[in-house]
Amino acid sequence: MLIVAILAATAVHCQESKPVKKVSVLPVPAIGYTPETKTYVGLVTMFTFNNTSDSLTRSSNAKLEFVYTWNKQMIFETDWNYFFPAEKWFTKGRLQYFSKYPDLYYGIGFNTPDSGELTFESNRLKFDADLFRNIKGKLFAGAGIIYTNYQKIKSLNDSLFYPELKDENNFGIKLIFLKDARNNILSPSDGDYLEVSNSFNFGTSFYTKFSFDYRYYLGFGKTKGNVLASRFYHSSIFGTPPFYDYSMIGSDKYVRGYYLGRFRDNNFSTLQLEMRNHLFWRFGIATFGGISMIYENVSSIEKESFKPNAGVGLRFLVDKNEGTHLRFDYAVGAGNQSGFYISFGESF
Repeated sequence: MLIVAILAATAVHCQESKPVKKVSVLPVPAIGYTPETKTYVGLVTMFTFNNTSDSLTRSSNAKLEFVYTWNKQMIFETDWNYFFPAEKWFTKGRLQYFSKYPDLYYGIGFNTPDSGELTFESNRLKFDADLFRNIKGKLFAGAGIIYTNYQKIKSLNDSLFYPELKDENNFGIKLIFLKDARNNILSPSDGDYLEVSNSFNFGTSFYTKFSFDYRYYLGFGKTKGNVLASRFYHSSIFGTPPFYDYSMIGSDKYVRGYYLGRFRDNNFSTLQLEMRNHLFWRFGIATFGGISMIYENVSSIEKESFKPNAGVGLRFLVDKNEGTHLRFDYAVGAGNQSGFYISFGESF
């Protein structure tokens, strides 16, 4: 895949007489090309704000992204993290809508061959929202809802057929325990994060999904401009989910270097490490890597279940007040897999 992006990042600060009304706006226009979408144009904007006067409340943020392609495909995405005063309540979530979006599917399992690659397009809508109540300190208990809808699935390969690749939708309810002691949501340099979640999902069939996510950050140096970040993530499926909701490897957020969904199965575990170093002025560099497992059950784990990844990245500080970085990462995985990523904030 060839991607050419032209980016320009600026920060606009709006501040009233009271400093608690600070708002930071970071727009990034982009022009690019991929074989699936052809030429595309888009805009990504990150909003960071804090409308409270107490020192206990961390800054909230929201992201808006819109992309339109020459193939008449439309992508809209927004996500948010919002802290109420004194962090007594906290909400986070994401809304995504893709129109005629192209995707790749290889089947289910840790050793699906490249020859099984099928290209399909679909209209998809996903809404995921969580609400938390503070228990004590940085501990929260919460619940959430999930709705996913895949419609107008169309295979673009006449020679391949997967019966599970069909229109489906599901609704889920989540119960969540959260500890969030990070000093910054987008670009943390100190503290830790723990989220344990279990969702109950209703659709063509009933299934549950369990996830465990722990992250630790160690900042060092005179200004803590150097950070060692680590993450362990695991997800398990119990039952038979739609093809799009299996545990899967890949993406900007979990395992860079793999196409999201290149391998999918009932269980997925990954350990990721990243070293972030300040270079000069607003520039920094990151090196990262890890090992992941994708498997049906413990007894089915084989050597091919293990998937390594490694990469390097460039960081540019676009908002000094909030410590927000614009991130450029390149990563490789096993089997000639690779990926290039541009995003606000860190991967984890």
